[in-house]
Amino acid sequence: MIPYQTKSKKLSGTSYGEVMRNAFAVYDEVKKKTKRRPYIRSAYFKKDKVFFDYFREHLFQKLPKERVRRLKYFKAACELVKNSKLGPIEKIESFEKKEVLYRFSGLTAEKDLFYIQIKEDRKKRLYFMSCFPETK
Repeated sequence: MIPYQTKSKKLSGTSYGEVMRNAFAVYDEVKKKTKRRPYIRSAYFKKDKVFFDYFREHLFQKLPKERVRRLKYFKAACELVKNSKLGPIEKIESFEKKEVLYRFSGLTAEKDLFYIQIKEDRKKRLYFMSCFPETK
């Protein structure tokens, strides 16, 4: 799988508050474009909407240190969803055969490898689940 090269850098900040503020500034830009649920149109899915409904819920299940690691890649992840036409790895959920998880890979401007995960439900709606760096 070839990773998509983004132009965005990782979000700056060392503490949870700084990174959170920067990440939600990016989220607010996306949110301003619609009156209802925030979404990004994906190039890979033929300009279908990718919603953020599960992202916060999934993020807040993690420990604060892990949240900071993941939120640093949020801006690059949004760019990847929006512009990437490269194919993902598909994984069908074993307990729910109607749900499919797509995992895309990307590189930040600093050449850091990260992944994003998008879930497709039974009704063919797409949800941005998570973004995270490569584990070493």
